Amino acid sequence: MAAVLSGFAVVWLIIAVGYLLGRIQVLGREARVVLSRLAFFVASPCLLFLTISGSPIREVLGPQFGVAALSAFTMLGLFLLLGRLVLPGRSGAEWVIGGMSASLVNSANLGFPIAAYVLGDISLAAPIVMFQLALYTPLYVGMLDQLTAGRAGAARVRRSARTEVARRLAMTLLNPMIIGCVLGLLFSWQNWRLPEQIHESVELLAGSAIPLMLIAFGLSLVGSRPLSKASGRRRDVLIAATIKLVVHPGLAYLIAAFIFGLDGLMLLTAVVMASLPTAQNVLVAAVRYGTGETIARDTVLVTTILGIPSMVVVALLLA
Repeated sequence: MAAVLSGFAVVWLIIAVGYLLGRIQVLGREARVVLSRLAFFVASPCLLFLTISGSPIREVLGPQFGVAALSAFTMLGLFLLLGRLVLPGRSGAEWVIGGMSASLVNSANLGFPIAAYVLGDISLAAPIVMFQLALYTPLYVGMLDQLTAGRAGAARVRRSARTEVARRLAMTLLNPMIIGCVLGLLFSWQNWRLPEQIHESVELLAGSAIPLMLIAFGLSLVGSRPLSKASGRRRDVLIAATIKLVVHPGLAYLIAAFIFGLDGLMLLTAVVMASLPTAQNVLVAAVRYGTGETIARDTVLVTTILGIPSMVVVALLLA
């Protein structure tokens, strides 16, 4: 228990440094974007590669992957059902954004640090990162493409269905996080190792990932004021945030314990990973498709502020 609380303290202190830097604007207005891009395109892929290549492949694609998939798809379906029942006047694309807000976790920016400092093994975050990048992201992008095609089609460059599929596939395969995952799986499967000098360089870059992610996370909290009445989407945000912070980890516990038979650290891992706040990728998608931006932004902010306290509660109950 002391180790778990100590891990959360380490994470919070670095987030606090990022928040303070944002408040006094030492790094400038674009610091969050620059640090996030550096982490996404360079440091995190290196970290993913080293983590996965050093882990048995069955651990990356094992029960934790299954728990992440089953719980996320169920949360998406639950929000879509509630949307039809209690959220009239929304478009299908808005419902999908709300469902993503309720189910897509911040597996990179917070998942890696929590796995490293709270759970004690950074590789425990790899299965959920792999699931979201390789399986979930292409699914929701395809759904949003279909739902917004009629409204946005006139403004887009017309492409054949085959070209569009190829473009989406290329975007997924060229995602640096996917490349890090795939290379890591290949090296793990073949038991390959990088030359010593290259390995040390990759290791140095990977070591910067967690500080970069946590500082960028702290920067993103500056000026956060969610749940404005004027937005007209407060109910959507509250439903999505409640599902994300309460229902999602609860279901992950049931799936992990009673379907996959996990216990101890593996059970704690499944529930803590499901307790992570909503990923900022949801807001990126909302902006990209011009729908549900308020829902995405406010759910990210609410779950970000309440996410770590809720994970502390989970750890206290299960550690």
